[in-house]
Amino acid sequence: MKKLLLTSALFLVLSLTFSSCRENKKDDSIEDAIENAGDAMEEAADEATDATENALEEAGEAMDNAVDTVDDAVESTGDAIKEAGDAIEKKVDEIKAKTN
Repeated sequence: MKKLLLTSALFLVLSLTFSSCRENKKDDSIEDAIENAGDAMEEAADEATDATENALEEAGEAMDNAVDTVDDAVESTGDAIKEAGDAIEKKVDEIKAKTN
């Protein structure tokens, strides 16, 4: 998107540069057009940079949330395994007590 905008602006500037400049009035308007095209290119680049930064921040936050979710799942799984182990030990102890 950025390359397309910059390429379009470049073609605009080049087309204005090669147009005939027979009258002085056109010289001023061409200079204004070139200046406006440069301003538009700079503004578009700034907007593209801001959008990229925002997207990267959101992606980073999503990754952080995913890591937190995985950590919680691992902790929950560990707790469940420990509880299952405790229950098994309790049953083993009950069976041992009944057999003795």
